Amino acid sequence: MLVRNIFKVITILAVMALPIYSKASDPSVPASVAYGNNAAVGKYAHVNGIKMYYEIYGRGAPLVLIHGNGDSIAGLAAQIDYFSRYYKVIVADSRGHGKSGLGTDQLTYPMMMEDWHDLLTGLNVSKAKIFGWSDGGILGLLMAIKYPENIDKLAIMGANLRPDETAVYSWVQPILMQARTHVEAMIAQKDTSNDWGLQRQLLNLLTTQPDIDVKSLQQIKLPVLVMAGDRDVIKEEHTLEIFQNLENAHLAILPGNTHFAPVNDSVKFNALLSDFFKNPFTKPSTEDLMAHH
Repeated sequence: MLVRNIFKVITILAVMALPIYSKASDPSVPASVAYGNNAAVGKYAHVNGIKMYYEIYGRGAPLVLIHGNGDSIAGLAAQIDYFSRYYKVIVADSRGHGKSGLGTDQLTYPMMMEDWHDLLTGLNVSKAKIFGWSDGGILGLLMAIKYPENIDKLAIMGANLRPDETAVYSWVQPILMQARTHVEAMIAQKDTSNDWGLQRQLLNLLTTQPDIDVKSLQQIKLPVLVMAGDRDVIKEEHTLEIFQNLENAHLAILPGNTHFAPVNDSVKFNALLSDFFKNPFTKPSTEDLMAHH
């Protein structure tokens, strides 16, 4: 099996019966809107030595959407189309993804998080709601740890604190190793059909990072919605671990969904996300629980 894109690797890991999201298969997204390749709104910001590509849609309070490993703005089309009706939606290609520059031979999540923070600072966004999917969720957590004053609410989908088998299912590693073998072979052959050096870096993100300490996670006091599919690549107990170490969090294990719920169940997913962002954060108190007994 030849693996030519890291996002496809994750697709395989999710054991999906449904295809990767495309506007053509979703009538809710206008075919005329080329999210991620929209010359009418697309711009570049100079951050941390690279040019970071971004687009902005809609008006209102700022909502930042952060894509996953190997993906780009285009993968968030269903969320951009929905939420741009109610918010000023800010989307960008993370470092080394889409149209954004790479500028390094070793991608790290802290580096990518600083890119996002600097982008928002340059756009004069002092506080925003954030949704991060997969790697985007990791970046959201890191931002909430270091720059909590800049986040109103954070929602994450399919994120992890570490790459080992306490967080990720054991059947994932052999597939990633197969992908790594292929990438290294292409590099050795000096193949030019893909940017294999970049693919190696994206694989390194998946297999050697992140490394978020639970004690750091406990510093986060802002409201967080922690989500994963019940057929995700992330173990349910790890998603629960993230939830249990956040002081003000809600937990949603999405029934019948994979890592790709934002795409393959976008109507329900967007409704869940919208409810969290729109309504005040509340959680039952001990008194509330006792009142029903």
